[in-house]
Amino acid sequence: MFNLNQILNSQVFGNSVANYLIVLGVFIVIIAVLRMFKSVIVQKIKSIAKGTETQFDDLLIKIIDSVGLPFYFVLAIYISFQFISLPDIVIRIVLYAFLITFAYYIVKAIQQVIDFGVERINQKMIKEEGSKFDPSVIKLFAKIVKGIVWGIAIILLIQNFGYDVTALVAGLGIGGIAIAFALQNILEDIFSSFSIHFDKPFQVDDFIIIGNDMGTVKKIGIKSTRIQTLQGEELIVSNKELTGARIRNFKKMEKRRIVFKLGVAYETSFEKLRRIPDMIKEIINEMNLVELNRVHFTNFGDSSLDFEVVYYLNSNEYNEYMDIQEKINFSIKDRFDKEGIEMAYPTQTIYYKSNNVPH
Repeated sequence: MFNLNQILNSQVFGNSVANYLIVLGVFIVIIAVLRMFKSVIVQKIKSIAKGTETQFDDLLIKIIDSVGLPFYFVLAIYISFQFISLPDIVIRIVLYAFLITFAYYIVKAIQQVIDFGVERINQKMIKEEGSKFDPSVIKLFAKIVKGIVWGIAIILLIQNFGYDVTALVAGLGIGGIAIAFALQNILEDIFSSFSIHFDKPFQVDDFIIIGNDMGTVKKIGIKSTRIQTLQGEELIVSNKELTGARIRNFKKMEKRRIVFKLGVAYETSFEKLRRIPDMIKEIINEMNLVELNRVHFTNFGDSSLDFEVVYYLNSNEYNEYMDIQEKINFSIKDRFDKEGIEMAYPTQTIYYKSNNVPH
């Protein structure tokens, strides 16, 4: 005759059938609760997210959605197996599986937070700098941070498995120092790239001067920066050299100070000489983007009476400066011709003294 109690109390591998049924029930309930919890929470957050402009709730939804069935399955097994007696090897396998799965999803969530932060930074930089912005440095930095997170997670897992990680950490430290020495120059360039990116001494399309070299920045890379010189060739400079050099950035210049000199002939009358500063002031004041600073008769030169002119150009464009200076030069020459004022050029007058020598 069929005896249910006898079957439920019968022992299989040290546990009753009733215990196994309890384990199965707990496993099913946990899976169902977790799935329902995820659905309810996600739907609740999604409904809230529709009425907000922030992107943090979208990130939270993405993190919850990324937690899949493998984690639920392992978690349910780990909890349900607490209701039966199992060999130590099985308990350790289940515990290790739970720890590995848990660590994987934690690291995955941290990576999603990193990606979210990188995306926000990229959007902000693209909005500020447009096509000049190069996201490669930030992406490399994000990959390095992700690698560090994975390294920490692996070390913590090994420690929770019951192994002494002191020797491993020490070995990694020594190995890291050895690698750092071997890749010293490359690492210096990479960290210099980070410095250039965040400190922004110059950006793409800026005209800069480094020592005797000058040109327009075309690309700021991980190891080097590419500059197109005025002669047309591409100059490649290591980032380490750039962060240690004195750089003149003309793109940052709000206005340009110009000093130029001109000379008139010594034969120029005193009346005309006194009128020259006013003539030059009138000419320069008629120019757009120009602020006159001063005009002075400064020097008795070897072959000319010299004037010095100083003005400011409210532009950092070199071609615009040359166009303005050309207009000023043409106007001065035209005005001097009309006034009968002769521009000076190098001359030399030799005087001979004749002595009457008696015979």
